[in-house]
Amino acid sequence: MSRAIVSVTNDLNTDQRVAKTCDTLVDLGYEVLLVGRKLKSSTPISRSYKTKRFNLLFNKSFLFYAEYNFRLFFFLLFSKKKLLISNDLDTLLPNYIISKLQRKKLVYDSHEIFTEVPELVDKSFVRRFWTSIEKRIFPKLKNVIVVSPGVADYYEKAYNVHCHIVRNIPKEISVKPLALPFDHQGKKTILYQGSINMGRGLELMIDAMSLLEDYIFMIAGDGDIIETLKEQVKQKELENSIIFLGKLGPAQLKSITPLADIGISLEEDLGLNYRYALPNKVFDYIHAEIPVVVSDLPEMKKIVETHQIGRVLKDRRSKELSSLIKSMDKRQYSNALKKTKKELSWSVEKEKLIHIFKHLN
Repeated sequence: MSRAIVSVTNDLNTDQRVAKTCDTLVDLGYEVLLVGRKLKSSTPISRSYKTKRFNLLFNKSFLFYAEYNFRLFFFLLFSKKKLLISNDLDTLLPNYIISKLQRKKLVYDSHEIFTEVPELVDKSFVRRFWTSIEKRIFPKLKNVIVVSPGVADYYEKAYNVHCHIVRNIPKEISVKPLALPFDHQGKKTILYQGSINMGRGLELMIDAMSLLEDYIFMIAGDGDIIETLKEQVKQKELENSIIFLGKLGPAQLKSITPLADIGISLEEDLGLNYRYALPNKVFDYIHAEIPVVVSDLPEMKKIVETHQIGRVLKDRRSKELSSLIKSMDKRQYSNALKKTKKELSWSVEKEKLIHIFKHLN
């Protein structure tokens, strides 16, 4: 049996895109090993394939990336494999070197435009470092997967490399909704799920909650600015209107999402990464059959307007956002969401992935 080693820098628990890739490889007859790292907050993981998580001395800053890439290089060097799958730029260097040294096939799955993430905007040295790696390696890649047409267009123009588009659409599974873990007192609920980082529009949504007395805003996830947001909520005395659910497992999240009345994805236009983003949560909302409010950015806007499954926020002011939300009724989008859910299915995206793995260069 051929062995595929899939590498990421996260702790494996919540990366559903990578999980779907691994499941597809298993279906194709590969022996799969998924490699990531272990954090203090990491919970046990059980998959149909093998997993390995590095215990690192450093889990933040440039030292983390240096240590992880060093460990990954030597692990890959002495591991049996036929296929390497690198997820994002922070795992590419060791995968590329090993693929050349040992003449192994390499697939690069870019979940974002890594050098354009907002976290690197003010870190010129770090950004130049990652850009230099990308410029040296990307033009030589033969099997590249990206998450949206905008990202594909960016890389194809920058490096003249063809990119396959595989959107991060959730699997079609039947989930029994749970009760919300708090008393919402008959109020409508707004949901944000995902990373709690800068540029996600969460500050704007919190401001808008002062004008949305009949709503509760649920935030599911964790990240760099979580404490800042909690302080903002406290200062505005909105503790009864904004609920921090914390980091939820995929199954628990899928059970809660359908209970919301509206899902939001309000990324700011902070560089090309967000501009061309097609976030997982947009598809998660669609498959949970809840309407969405998205930023006026090309990829998200196209999905919402083409399928008529929500609204696009044109004016990023709290008054305008609150008015837009008040104008929405979950029931009016029900038919469009059911139809879109069938059209935007993982079964279609999976066939694209299978074709890629069967025709590797």
